[in-house]
Amino acid sequence: MSTKETFWMGKIVIAIDGQSGCGKSSTAKAVAKILGYTYLDSGAMYRAVALHHLNHPFELTDQGSVQKALNQVKISFQQNPKTGKQETYLNGQNVEDEIREMKVSQNVSKVAAIREIREAMVAQQRALGEAKGVVMDGRDIGSVVFPNAELKIFMTANLHTRARRRLEELSSMGNVTTLEEIKENLAERDRLDSSREESPLRKMPDAIEVDTSHLQFEDQVNQVVQLAREKIEKVKSYASNN
Repeated sequence: MSTKETFWMGKIVIAIDGQSGCGKSSTAKAVAKILGYTYLDSGAMYRAVALHHLNHPFELTDQGSVQKALNQVKISFQQNPKTGKQETYLNGQNVEDEIREMKVSQNVSKVAAIREIREAMVAQQRALGEAKGVVMDGRDIGSVVFPNAELKIFMTANLHTRARRRLEELSSMGNVTTLEEIKENLAERDRLDSSREESPLRKMPDAIEVDTSHLQFEDQVNQVVQLAREKIEKVKSYASNN
């Protein structure tokens, strides 16, 4: 499909960036479902590489070791026919639950900071988004992966709210941890994500900030959907006049 055709259909790219635990992924999934868009889970891709690193350790500071590891990593997404949810596969194995565990959370930021890893993942993400009609969340979607995204959202929430939500998520999966441990993990990830040399987390000037600290999940989803629909109408109007 050509770019002109996607304009006429109102297809856009929605980039959602923000801090860990502020509801980016769950919001992005819900928005994609409502709009009939494809959801691309960039965070799951980095988590899958982090899991591979834990299971098959390689030296992160050695370019040759990193590239060799990347050559052994094949990430794909498949929809679960029973739940209808998109799940992450690493080298043909379903790792959706495993990549959400605390051991992966504690390692994903340092893995995602490696230039060769980011370049490999960004190349895959851009290829997936060429047809438009996609929603992607992460740390550098609006700044690096899709700098020309028609709609950029930057999500935030206070640390306590983010930790509480993550605790509920982990508990529902049977993982045992504490609120304080999660707070420490999130604070450290914030520091690493914002200060890393490669593609640091930052709010772009054209991004719309959505603070989810005091929003119900349905409200934050509706807010993003409304912003998306307004942008879609503008794209359609532009296409019809050009």
